[in-house]
Amino acid sequence: MNSSASQTTKTTPVNRLSEAIGQTVTLAGWVYHHRVSGKVQFVVIRDGTGLCQCVFEKTALPEAVFESVKRLGQESSLMVTGLVRAEPRSPGGVEVAVSDAAVICPTTDFPITPKEHGVEFLMRNRHLHLRSRRPWCILRIRHTVIDAIRCFFNDNGFTLIDTPIFTAAAGEGEQTLFAVDYFGQPMYLTQTGQLYLEAAAMSFGKVYCFGPTFRAEKSKTRRHLTEFWMVEPEVAFIDLPGLLDLAEHFITSIVARVLKDNRPELEELDADIAALEKITPPFVRLTYSQAAEILTSDRTQRFLAEQLEHFKMQKAALEAELAQIEAAEKKGGLKKWQQEKNARRIPELRSEIAELETKIENNPKHAELAAGFTWGKDLGGSDETIISLMHDKPVFVTHYPRQAKAFYMKTDRSDPRVVENFDLLAPQGFGEIIGGSMREDDYDRLLARIHEEGYNPDHYAWYLDLRKYGSVPHGGFGLGVERTVAWLTDQRHIRNCIAFPRLMDKVYL
Repeated sequence: MNSSASQTTKTTPVNRLSEAIGQTVTLAGWVYHHRVSGKVQFVVIRDGTGLCQCVFEKTALPEAVFESVKRLGQESSLMVTGLVRAEPRSPGGVEVAVSDAAVICPTTDFPITPKEHGVEFLMRNRHLHLRSRRPWCILRIRHTVIDAIRCFFNDNGFTLIDTPIFTAAAGEGEQTLFAVDYFGQPMYLTQTGQLYLEAAAMSFGKVYCFGPTFRAEKSKTRRHLTEFWMVEPEVAFIDLPGLLDLAEHFITSIVARVLKDNRPELEELDADIAALEKITPPFVRLTYSQAAEILTSDRTQRFLAEQLEHFKMQKAALEAELAQIEAAEKKGGLKKWQQEKNARRIPELRSEIAELETKIENNPKHAELAAGFTWGKDLGGSDETIISLMHDKPVFVTHYPRQAKAFYMKTDRSDPRVVENFDLLAPQGFGEIIGGSMREDDYDRLLARIHEEGYNPDHYAWYLDLRKYGSVPHGGFGLGVERTVAWLTDQRHIRNCIAFPRLMDKVYL
């Protein structure tokens, strides 16, 4: 094989090598790790499907090939041919004994190295950072989540409806709209496809949309992006209990699919697989009023105090481990594999310690906010964190105060103070991943709510029409993909859960 290897050369994906033991194959990929030991080189190659150790023995290769590979830096691209053999110590349980190789693009000084890099640096180099193992694992899981979403709705009789990206009216509050000039008239980037889905549900019965949504919310928290992906089902002839059941089965199916297809990625990310295996029906169901009572209870204050002590103990243990590693590094004399292991572990420890420091700092604030919570306020991020920390399964919170929620939510006929809605909180402090409701199906009530919010009824004329012509009880919800992936992969910031994140104060690419 030479460096001008044909683009039509048949290659074998790394994730299929276990099926080719004893066969000669060709791999195409990039250098992930390179170690030279005398007359043998060990090159770990990644190809987008996995990692494979390739063994280059000087006696088995032309000298020019051996030397050309010896000079390759991280992320150099190449093709190798060799015999697949079992090797339990190698990634994937196999390795390739190389008989020929061709360098495609030699690389030196690749910016993303095993040493510690700050978040700012990694975000500026996101186009290269995507090649690293953690983002690779997270985005593989994201792929599974998206496929599981589509499969669930397609297999359960829903019709996909593509709703507009440009909209003329607010769906979730005018203060978070991105305005654009649409041929001289004002338009906005969509906050939700829901209003259009309601029209489609009156035609197809069960529908969903899936695509990017935009919120001009001036928030810099770990839970917010200005552009994110959301799936929204809408169902005619349904009630609130039916919506909760739908959401419960939906989440359960996603978690089961990720556990089935992505266990290796979850393990590499050190995600809490045992916790995910508990995600089975039934989920916890609370009303907003019950949640308010929990927040202001002495039990919650005791729980938060225990959490604070636990965080401090965790931090002390991690700091001791970090100090031990740094002392060993300072002393010197470590083998190369130990240095490489430490280079990976040190940034992990510092990141975990920083996360715990944030939790320790926020804990008293959360306790104060919980103690002062009053009925009528929407649940804030800290409130959701507390409720979800107290449960090991997702928590439905239903029947929020009417004044805290969107104009289209149906007023509870038995208690006009509240609406028939729900939020689904992921456990262990991750907070809301789904928000949904029954929709107001009475024309006069909906028109009154539009006036109350100060919206122009003319902008909602078509939406009001749906209540004139064959109105029925209907409802739906929206699930944020990035928040869901963050929960599944134990990521504390959802910027890690999309390839190219859009943040309020940072757009690098």
